[in-house]
Amino acid sequence: MHADAGQLLTDFLEQLTVEKRASEHTVKSYQRDLKHLIRYCTDKSILHWADLTQSDVRTHIAGRHRQGLGSTSLQRELSAIRSFYNFLLKKRLADSNPAQYIKAPKQARKLPKTLDVDQVSGLLEAGTNSILEIRDVAMFELFYSSGLRLGELAALNLNDIDLADNSLMVRSGKGGKSRLLPIGSKAVTAINNWLEQRLKNIVAGESALFISTRGTRLGKRSIELRLDQWCKKKGIPESIHPHMLRHSFASHLLESSQDLRAVQELLGHSNISTTQIYTHLDFQHLAAVYDKAHPRAKKKSE
Repeated sequence: MHADAGQLLTDFLEQLTVEKRASEHTVKSYQRDLKHLIRYCTDKSILHWADLTQSDVRTHIAGRHRQGLGSTSLQRELSAIRSFYNFLLKKRLADSNPAQYIKAPKQARKLPKTLDVDQVSGLLEAGTNSILEIRDVAMFELFYSSGLRLGELAALNLNDIDLADNSLMVRSGKGGKSRLLPIGSKAVTAINNWLEQRLKNIVAGESALFISTRGTRLGKRSIELRLDQWCKKKGIPESIHPHMLRHSFASHLLESSQDLRAVQELLGHSNISTTQIYTHLDFQHLAAVYDKAHPRAKKKSE
């Protein structure tokens, strides 16, 4: 490229540092990303920034994608190019921003990790040796029984559960939505066991269903740590987090019922497309069964 092009890039990075007060990490990232663009311009004999077209940027990003760059990295590169061209537009050194309407390829949606039924049983039926473990098992049973989010479980109050009716009310769901959920018999038993112990440390006026040793509401981070400690103590090798129990609840329910709308309601998803990810998990299960069972699907032994 022309020497002036390099100087303009230097001026842009200096403005980021001095006027925009961008972090050193951000400036270095933009510099690195724009160097890739300079390399593209050099290969295509583009001498001036104003000569770069939308088609060029699209070709450049497509090439970077073929080199193995993920969606997040490509989005960052496009952001760097847009910012640089906004700088050029203000200086009237470009007529348009060629990256303005270009989007990075979408990231492949990662399937949530789940436990199979036997793994869940091993987790929840490991036995308790203390009041805290009685409480913990009640929490873990409720995660799996009702498909709760971590924040929803932490926010539960005593008056949110009706053990006679085997139900609970989520009052602080995502987007401020409430929903009524069933509680399974195993979870009801575990909660009853916990309620017998709960009064021993309660602080006067505390309404939380699950409390700490100080008698106050148990926080989300504490719940995560207790699940991690439970797994380590019981010799469960896999790292399990509360959301994995929610994912397992959804996957197992869909696998058995095939009722996507019902699972959507139970999970509290506002959009069914969010719930549909579990159909992919269900298909993976069916495909695995097929591969093992179908006589024409089995691989020949080497």
